[in-house]
Amino acid sequence: MASVDIRNASGASVGTAELAEDIFGVTPNVALMHQVVTAQLAGIRAGDHSTLTRAEVRGGGRKPWRQKGSGRARQGSTRAPHWRGGGVAMGPKPRSYAQRTPKKMVAAALRSALSDRAAEGKVVVVDGWDLPAAKTREARIALETLGLTGRVLVVLDREQEDVARSFRNLPKVHLILPSELNAYDVLCCDWVVFTKDNLPAGSGAAAPSDAPITDAVVTDAVAADAEASE
Repeated sequence: MASVDIRNASGASVGTAELAEDIFGVTPNVALMHQVVTAQLAGIRAGDHSTLTRAEVRGGGRKPWRQKGSGRARQGSTRAPHWRGGGVAMGPKPRSYAQRTPKKMVAAALRSALSDRAAEGKVVVVDGWDLPAAKTREARIALETLGLTGRVLVVLDREQEDVARSFRNLPKVHLILPSELNAYDVLCCDWVVFTKDNLPAGSGAAAPSDAPITDAVVTDAVAADAEASE
């Protein structure tokens, strides 16, 4: 299991945090990430494009000239697709571009994206954003102190409103809630910054092992084994 230093807003290390192996240590699946990101981008498309067919264009109700004798090609309407101002043949109509993506695929793509950033050393854990004031200047100084350049994804809890106000005006900083983490935002940013409180924990986290072993616990375990053998 990999570990990362926990740093404060001044850039000093104040401890270490373990990165869950099943979240930050998997082999990135590029094809899966591509499919999930494509579906996510397709889902945010408005799909409100629309063109008028020859039946919807105004005018053209009268035959422009007689069928024979004029020397010109026969025409039935001035709003046919080959006429200027006519309708559009097989043009786009309003539709939904949404793709159904299984939740397990979305979660696996997020794990792949986080693992890719962790493998590059682009996952940062801070002790907390103890900014002197809720000002953009303080947030910019904190990022420079931590050595974060480029696009930065900052994961904040809902209660950290003052910190969010400090970061929201920085053009290369994207704020996101822990519940909103997704593969697209992780891949779009060069750095992913967690606090020690919202760092994702693995599903296989070990339970506390310092609980005393009593005779009652042993008796219950023996009884459970007996029932299983029956």
